[in-house]
Amino acid sequence: MPGLECATLTYGHRARASLPRDPPGQTNKGLDMYAVVKTGGRQYRVEQGETIDVERLPGEVGDTVDLSDILMVGNGNDVTIGTPTLTEAHVKAEIIAHKRGDKIIVFKSKRRKNYRRKNGHRQSLTSLKITDIQA
Repeated sequence: MPGLECATLTYGHRARASLPRDPPGQTNKGLDMYAVVKTGGRQYRVEQGETIDVERLPGEVGDTVDLSDILMVGNGNDVTIGTPTLTEAHVKAEIIAHKRGDKIIVFKSKRRKNYRRKNGHRQSLTSLKITDIQA
């Protein structure tokens, strides 16, 4: 296809073709405002209108949550990085649902010792819809 270039990445002695690059001036990355939020011990890159699943947060469905641990805010080519967080930035989100994640099986064993333990775990999650990013 005309206009699509393909870069070649080299890892040691092997070469691999990467995905086609966007033509100059026609990329959509970096145009929207985004933030990197820390909640539940994890970091999430969020944009306005996006839905994410995080660890269970207090509140009822329909409540508004203010996420204040903002590590980074980006708007186009303007990027602001906190040390460690940005105090003036806030992300507002609406609680959509409380749910449970997929079940995982934790199996421990030691060979030749007749030791086997089987446990299951389901994480409690909260679905958030990002409504506003204030920088």
